[in-house]
Amino acid sequence: MPVNRLKQYIILVLVFFISASLFSAISVIKAQNNGSGKVVYVIPIENEVERGLEAFLSRTTKEAEAKGADHIIFEIDTPGGRVDSARQIAELLQDLELPTTSFVINQALSAGSYIALNTDNIYMKPQANMGASGVINQDGTAADKKAESAWLSAMKSAAESKGRDKLYAAAMADPSIDLPEYGAEKGKYLTLDPDSAVKVGYSKATVQDRTEMLNDLGLSNATIIEKEPTISENIARFITNPVVVPILLSIASLGLIVELYSPGFGIPGIMGLLSLILFFYGHVVAGLAGMEAIILLILGLVLIIAEFFVPGGIAGLLGVASVVGSLIISGQDIGHMSMSIGIAFIVAIIASIILFKTMGMEKGFFRHIILKDQTSTELGYVSTVNRLELIGLEGVTVTQLRPSGTAKFDDERLDVVSEGGFIQSNRPVKVVKVEGVRVVVREV
Repeated sequence: MPVNRLKQYIILVLVFFISASLFSAISVIKAQNNGSGKVVYVIPIENEVERGLEAFLSRTTKEAEAKGADHIIFEIDTPGGRVDSARQIAELLQDLELPTTSFVINQALSAGSYIALNTDNIYMKPQANMGASGVINQDGTAADKKAESAWLSAMKSAAESKGRDKLYAAAMADPSIDLPEYGAEKGKYLTLDPDSAVKVGYSKATVQDRTEMLNDLGLSNATIIEKEPTISENIARFITNPVVVPILLSIASLGLIVELYSPGFGIPGIMGLLSLILFFYGHVVAGLAGMEAIILLILGLVLIIAEFFVPGGIAGLLGVASVVGSLIISGQDIGHMSMSIGIAFIVAIIASIILFKTMGMEKGFFRHIILKDQTSTELGYVSTVNRLELIGLEGVTVTQLRPSGTAKFDDERLDVVSEGGFIQSNRPVKVVKVEGVRVVVREV
């Protein structure tokens, strides 16, 4: 073969390999740009922000890190909730080493906007909004100045931590900031619509759906793993709701009180026990109650049962204190927990009064521990004999009366008492009054 022809073949082979390598490299780069091979976790943030949500987010974000996820997307639709839970969630988000994105699909208000501000990116649907983050108490009134100041500082810090202008975060929590161009005149909390959020640099873009957002993030071909709360986490979120807690404790106290007045063990007792079990189950799943609360509860119940067999009342008081203590340390907020326990006690007292008046203690558990036998006159029992026939009898004192002593009437010796004066022995006396066992005499 001629040398020139050999050189041509060698050059063609080299060109082929170089072209194939370039094509493979371009394909890899293109695939990387489309997110191929990457894993994205999608985690919902829905309904109220509370400790149950915090437990769910803690579990799913840890799982995402452990499984080597490349990105976490939080789909937000919440009216807000507890400030303390929101701050715990924000701390969790700030500690994540993965890129995070908030996708506001409807609303991210109050604590929801604070959570969104702690993520790297924010996207919004056309109908979504975020803001209105003023702090209010559970009764609907404004929080005190100290709480407002702390929350305002947290909002601004969250915005600054992700490179956003803190002015708008402050306006979401402080109605005194005047931003009329965004519909937040003085006296109103700032709420951003999608266009305004893009304009102030809070939202990266307004998108129609998740697919459009993934395209914008360069993750269109990524593997999507959607997470949902487990049944246990949903139960915990419901049970730890501040509105549900006093209702649950009231049902527990009412059921147990009714059971005490009912024969056997039936539906009221089962309802009471189930309510108590649900309360602790939900708070354990939410991470609010630990083993110390369960141990304290069991100890309290044992002491209360022991009170029915051990007189004194100390065991019962210690048992009630233990149960109340277990409830308080299981709650998210001591003030709210104390109020819930107070409501349950009032319900129990009212139920006890009604049941006592209508049913007495003829039935139920009380019939085993309350003595109902009577030594009445109708049954032949007489406590004392009122000897009225002694009135008018005369006799002689056997002992001195100071003012009590002994006197003899005919052949019967009686314990007597003078009307008040001193009477020597062997003096004549007359019975002037009989009051049960008290025989009153006067010196003749």
